[in-house]
Amino acid sequence: MNRDAGGGAADPTAPASYPAVFEPGDPARTGRLVFYSPDGAAPPPGPGRTGTVAVAVPDGTGGVRIREVPARRVGVGAALGVLTGAPARGPGVHPATAFWAAAARLALHLLARGRILPGVSDAGYDAWRAGPLDPGDVERLRALADAMPAHARAVPVAGSAPPELPHAPALLRSFVDAVADTLPRTPAAPAAAGGPVFAAADPQHVPGLRDWARELAAGLDTGVRVSLRVEVPGGDFAHGPYTAVVQVRSLADPTLVGDAADLWDPGRPAAAAFGPRARIDTVLAVRRAAAVWPPLDRLLDRAVPDELALTDEEVGGLTVRGAADLAASGVDVHWPAEVARSLTATAVAGSPGGGPVDAAAVLGGGHLLDFNWRLALGGADLTDQEMDYLAEQHRPVVRLRDQWVLVDPEMARRARERDLKPLPAIEALGAALSGTAVVDGAVLPAAAQGWVEEVRARIAAPGTGADSVAQPAGLRADLRDYQRHGLGWLARMTDLGLGGCLADDMGLGKTITLIALHLHRRGGGRDPGPTLVVCPASLLGNWEREIARFAPSEPVRRFHGPGRTLDGAASGFVLTTYATLRMDPAALAETGWDLVVADEAQHVKNPRSGTATALRAIGARARVALTGTPVENSLSELWAILDWTTPGLLGTLGAFRRRWSDPVEGGAAPETAEQLSRLVRPFLLRRRKSDPGIAPELPPKTQTDQAVALTREQAALYEAVVRETMDRIRSAEGMARRGLVMSLLTALKQVCNHPAQYLKEDAPRLAGRSGKLELLEELLETITAEGGAVLVFTQYVAMARLLEKRLAQRGMPALLLHGGTPVARREEMVARFQDGGAPVFLLSLKAAGTGLNLTRADHVVHYDRWWNPAVEDQATDRAYRIGQTRPVQVHRLVAEGTVEDRITAMLAAKRDLAESVLGGGEAALSELSDAELAELVELKGGPR
Repeated sequence: MNRDAGGGAADPTAPASYPAVFEPGDPARTGRLVFYSPDGAAPPPGPGRTGTVAVAVPDGTGGVRIREVPARRVGVGAALGVLTGAPARGPGVHPATAFWAAAARLALHLLARGRILPGVSDAGYDAWRAGPLDPGDVERLRALADAMPAHARAVPVAGSAPPELPHAPALLRSFVDAVADTLPRTPAAPAAAGGPVFAAADPQHVPGLRDWARELAAGLDTGVRVSLRVEVPGGDFAHGPYTAVVQVRSLADPTLVGDAADLWDPGRPAAAAFGPRARIDTVLAVRRAAAVWPPLDRLLDRAVPDELALTDEEVGGLTVRGAADLAASGVDVHWPAEVARSLTATAVAGSPGGGPVDAAAVLGGGHLLDFNWRLALGGADLTDQEMDYLAEQHRPVVRLRDQWVLVDPEMARRARERDLKPLPAIEALGAALSGTAVVDGAVLPAAAQGWVEEVRARIAAPGTGADSVAQPAGLRADLRDYQRHGLGWLARMTDLGLGGCLADDMGLGKTITLIALHLHRRGGGRDPGPTLVVCPASLLGNWEREIARFAPSEPVRRFHGPGRTLDGAASGFVLTTYATLRMDPAALAETGWDLVVADEAQHVKNPRSGTATALRAIGARARVALTGTPVENSLSELWAILDWTTPGLLGTLGAFRRRWSDPVEGGAAPETAEQLSRLVRPFLLRRRKSDPGIAPELPPKTQTDQAVALTREQAALYEAVVRETMDRIRSAEGMARRGLVMSLLTALKQVCNHPAQYLKEDAPRLAGRSGKLELLEELLETITAEGGAVLVFTQYVAMARLLEKRLAQRGMPALLLHGGTPVARREEMVARFQDGGAPVFLLSLKAAGTGLNLTRADHVVHYDRWWNPAVEDQATDRAYRIGQTRPVQVHRLVAEGTVEDRITAMLAAKRDLAESVLGGGEAALSELSDAELAELVELKGGPR
């Protein structure tokens, strides 16, 4: 078979100005799109092979004549590149090509919905085709075919005299099938399929599969669709007898409907209207459906498969669940209009009546609650007597409330076995909030009653102020409205024995809100016990100062460093670090805490870490997490935080992933995402600085990407690193390859920072070698000359030390804080900067990206990008927070033409997606293919 090449990159616009026709092939993928020059000039540009084609062109007298014109034949794969790149219309696009572009988009839409079936061509070759098509698909194809311009089918049918143009619907369908037959056949497809059939591009002669393919498609895509119409000849819906009548509907013309008996009666008009294939398709569809519902086997023993007498048990098999299974196999079930099908079941948690005296004790004490079925008809609950009646009937159709009701056997079982396995109270509350519960492995509607419903209604809208509380008398500050609402929310949740995550933006006052909560829980002379605050070491001083400032009456001590003790810690605040928690968990676990607070709770986002394990071992009446980034990389991090604050709410991590995070993160379950939102919303309060009314006094914040060219030395180093490492990456696999990708990205970022950092020079010459460093020097000169102060963040301590050395050479005072800086020294440096002791503060992003209050700064410089917007925002919020009175200017330094430039463009173009895809920094890029990675890291442009 003569087949021209279909590969090659397509110019997306050049051929579009020429008309195009489609030449079908057998199999479909061998068809070709032919671009031709109607005026006889040179062949159109683009991919494919040149030649000629015979087309029908106007002869000037109102007729047509056949003329050989220059043409270019393009394989379907390459043609898609041309067509999908062409605009729908316009002066530069020929109407015929615009038509095939629309056809290509329709074909791709069908395939994206999974509408593809295997088949065998007329010549006996393996061939995919588009299908099954629903009535909407058929109508769209018909409408598009009606719009086909003459130029799009200008090649006459071979051998037709006088010349006939192809039938538009058939030509369009052959093109759509050619697309379906081309796209699945990738180079990897034969390996995945275990052979070349339906996978390789070369035609495979498989005439023996023709009957298999026909049976597979019967009732789904070709000929007719079969349905069963349930009838009750005597009109007694309760006792029958019941009959299932087989009826058929044409897939080509949905208005053509008849009984199967008509197909076997030559005297009936339906027999001619459906055609001779309809009988075969009907039998094949019934045979396939019999595998789902065995009574249909009896039809296959009859000369005419027209109707079937049913027993009561068989009728029960045709109710809701059985009908759904049959529909999935291609056979619909239709019941008489007199039979209602609105019986629904809901799993209900809790008992009717008032709530318990101590909801907190029940929710936090592992109590089990009633969990049972509630059935409803038309939205109205059945009474106990009606459910008993339903359970006793053992009939597929019963009379309820003056109407006939179809009863699924599973529904009858629920009426009989009304009580389900009791649920832990916190799980019952979770089911009530999400509106769903897992019963016997299936996700079903759920509701609550009694005190569970009262609690659900009370907590369902956090931060509304519905449970606002008075500002504690011992608080030496005036809370803002949103802080007062946050206090009310925390008080409400902790009073119920539930925890929560306060996830306000950095700088909105989470610390003072927690201090207010501590004081509130001691109101009325109560002293339930001390509050433990676990935080990074850099925040110990900040907590101590804030407590002394806003709650001077409360004792505060540090459980940190040598000689630490908890003796006498019966009230007030105890401050400790995550590192101390890991080293000394037993002492902390032995104390009776009223409240445990995890500040910067993203530190325990890995539930299997030693820090998270130690934190979970500490008992408390209530737990509160504070973090500005409850989700950095995945929803599992949200599970880790909420499972600590409110254990059991989200189930086990494995169950959470299966039910919630996998479907939601996959993007294919918007309804599941909404259910998860309803579940977690009461336990997570999130306010942003940009929210209306939250922080109107904050000055503006401006963010600018500062592009800078590499020096010649940097460019040479960059290209050498790319060349050498990509060679190694191409020959590596698995973890070794991922490690090389990470090394490559790190090396390139260091080259962009400064050659001395990448080369690890002991006594480096710093001036004149880095475009970034030169730009930073210019920025700092301008900022300090205007009396400003600046924070400079880098993720590399080594780079921070180089910056410190260079600024010292230029006589510019600067402070340097990194992970190895002792706590006391950190606090001293923060105070010195805030007091104006130095205009420049160099900071390691990981060590100083959270918790610090550095509002003296009115400029923030990100010397290198972290590639996670949330982490960068947290760092910026060291300056842009409550207390800032001047506009804040954020400068992000980006090396032009490098991987930094491309990642920055991605972040700017689609920030939400970037947060999801790049949340893990370089690690998320380690799965790129070699070609994608090479494109990402290629140096474009050149040195200055």
